[in-house]
Amino acid sequence: MKITKTAQAGAVESSDVLITVAPNLEGGIKVELETKRVIEKQFGRQIKKVIRETVEELGFEDVIVKAQDKGSLDYTLRARVQAALERAAS
Repeated sequence: MKITKTAQAGAVESSDVLITVAPNLEGGIKVELETKRVIEKQFGRQIKKVIRETVEELGFEDVIVKAQDKGSLDYTLRARVQAALERAAS
């Protein structure tokens, strides 16, 4: 599936993440992560993996996902990505 507009889910608060999705005109899934340097070093690869897997599992293509993370857990990431994608697809 493809998204047609930009959408967001989540918040920039402690233990949460703000996910913004937008159509990727160049094609493919692109994940951008904005977080504290310490978190990126320790968990950046895992955060990006969870986001990418969620997008793929839901069947979306050609998406840019921007995550502004404040220490969220995997299940929060999945829920926020799913909500943002559903908003962008409707």
